[in-house]
Amino acid sequence: MTDLDNLRADIERLAGDVTPDTVEESRATVGRLLTALGGGRVRAAEKGPDGWTAVEWVKTGILLAFRVGRTTEIPATPASYFDRDTLPLRYTRGVEENIRIVPGGSSVREGAYLAENVVIMPPAFVNIGAYVDRGAMIDSHALVGSCAQVGCRVHLSAGAQLGGVLEPVGLRPVIVEDDALVGGNAGVFEGTLVGARAVIAPGVQLTASTTVYDLVTGETHTGGPDRPLSIPEAAVVVPGSRPARGEVAERHGLHHYVPLIVKYRDERTDAATALEEALR
Repeated sequence: MTDLDNLRADIERLAGDVTPDTVEESRATVGRLLTALGGGRVRAAEKGPDGWTAVEWVKTGILLAFRVGRTTEIPATPASYFDRDTLPLRYTRGVEENIRIVPGGSSVREGAYLAENVVIMPPAFVNIGAYVDRGAMIDSHALVGSCAQVGCRVHLSAGAQLGGVLEPVGLRPVIVEDDALVGGNAGVFEGTLVGARAVIAPGVQLTASTTVYDLVTGETHTGGPDRPLSIPEAAVVVPGSRPARGEVAERHGLHHYVPLIVKYRDERTDAATALEEALR
């Protein structure tokens, strides 16, 4: 068995029934998992022949970290904070890893992976189990939630939110594939997948129950209990609306929010240009 096979076996054994006799072993095992996550050796989700799926034993191990951690005071300036001692901040060697974390209050939790040329603008938060690939930009007030997977050269604009997904362990986390752009104050939640080179306009909100209407193909994109919402590759998604039904809605001219795919990027169109054209 490899080291990772042993790690998986230990997590699955210990997570079943934590007892006073197994707490210290569980804490040590959690430490091994966080090291593997932080080094990119394991991930909370993987892409296979059938698409992205959650890696259940990894998410189980992250949940174990919360169970066996002890709340402790962590000295900091200007004030101390309090958290599980199994979930410290990530020790980042910015020069050696070629990662920029700009001053101003950002936090990256242990168990998150940051690849080369990642830039994090303040204040931003990257949670445990997240994977941020090469050249990604995490802008001010952006959130990369627990287990979220961020591809190469992704830009999360100011205020963008990628929700965290820990439970159930079999649920796919939020995925943003290579070269995608998530606009300011947009939200991607509940396991939604944003395909490669897609553009999510500012203010768009995507959840498991959102219906996205494709004005180019005539299709609708929805999720389900075991199949979260997926945004196609290169789609440009903007906020839209449709009339609300009923006498009151008609009398007041009320509309429902709905996200719309208004075009698809081609190989010659960068994300900023595609978004500008779509919003004109």
